[in-house]
Amino acid sequence: MKIWTEGKWLWSRTIGSTLVGELVDSALFILIAFWGILPSSLLFTLIISNYLFKSAVEILFTPITYKVVKFLKTKEGEDYYDKDTNFNPFKV
Repeated sequence: MKIWTEGKWLWSRTIGSTLVGELVDSALFILIAFWGILPSSLLFTLIISNYLFKSAVEILFTPITYKVVKFLKTKEGEDYYDKDTNFNPFKV
C-alpha cells in the first residue's frame, strides 16, 4: 500500500490493515477459545465488540502514530520505500 500511495496517506495504511487484520484475529481467537462453551449469538457479539474496540483504538491512536513516525524519520534522517522490489511471495 505504501508503494501504491507513493508513501502518502499513512492513516489509510495503518487503519486499513487494522480493519482487515483485527477482523480475522478477533474471529479466530473468539471461535477457537469459546466454540462449544458459549452460545453462537454471544460468540458473534464478542467478535463484533472486540473488532470494534480494537479498530477504535487504532483510529484514536492515529495522531500519536503520526508523531512517532515523524520523530523517527527526523531522528534517523531517512524516509524511503522499496519501489522496485518484488514483494510477491510466490516468485519462482
